[in-house]
Amino acid sequence: MAFVAALCLSSVLVFSISSGADALSLNYYEKTCPDVDSIVTNAVNHAMMKDKTGCDASVLLNSKGNNKAEKDGPPNISLHAFYVIDNAKKEVEASCPGVVSCADILALAARDAVVLSGGPTWDVPKGRKDGRTSRASETTRLPSPTFNIAQLQQSFSQRGLSMDDLVALSGGHTLGFSHCSSFQSRIRNFNATHDIDPSMHPSFAASLRGICPKSNRAKNAGTTMDPSSTTFDNTYFKSILQKKGLFSSDQSLLSTPKTKDLVTKFASSKANFNKAFVSSMIKMSSITGGQEVRKDCRVVN
Repeated sequence: MAFVAALCLSSVLVFSISSGADALSLNYYEKTCPDVDSIVTNAVNHAMMKDKTGCDASVLLNSKGNNKAEKDGPPNISLHAFYVIDNAKKEVEASCPGVVSCADILALAARDAVVLSGGPTWDVPKGRKDGRTSRASETTRLPSPTFNIAQLQQSFSQRGLSMDDLVALSGGHTLGFSHCSSFQSRIRNFNATHDIDPSMHPSFAASLRGICPKSNRAKNAGTTMDPSSTTFDNTYFKSILQKKGLFSSDQSLLSTPKTKDLVTKFASSKANFNKAFVSSMIKMSSITGGQEVRKDCRVVN
């Protein structure tokens, strides 16, 4: 997918959204900033037309002093199109200053990125507040690409998300790019018995070894998350069934009957995937925790 869409969607999928303790509402800005949806949509659309290479908003905060922020943590190294959120925030502030949180803008941008990549749309509940802290160390609590199914289930359940949510939200990997470091362990020296992860198709492993040579020093070397990475579709699930999931965590979705059945269901029907993804996105992006409405998404007030 375009990196713009990857930023917006990935920022939400790593559970970075902070929202206020109050219940969210579809018409939260009806009187205070009625045009916020269209303003954010225009900003994302403009960015994606320009960049085809590529939500507490705590992921947007810059590192400061000795504090290394989330955006500089290992799981977020691929995120780079932060200017999209900056531009949207600038336009929103010009229309209704001090009203709309960066977390809400991020949630709206994620939805718009999915839609502009050919995926489903949904009404975004609004009213989140922005977090005031951002630590790279906290990214270690995010689901890792090396997680097995038990670790994934624990990570999601801690946030009130089910196995159904786990599989549906994993489908967000239909968009985006990964550096070699996230899957290097699967293609070389996997364990004492196998050089390559036996759950990976040999031809797929061979292609990844070519992209990520043993002596690789290229900082940006890597590959797209699935073959149709500019389009939001169900190719991700089809790839898993072909033993071509990029991450160990992707392929682990076949390791229990429940998750395997869901992978098969979504691989056979894009409509079923879209419906489940929308439901899980709304559920996950309603996780609460922020305290303020930032004037600048990159720094606390």
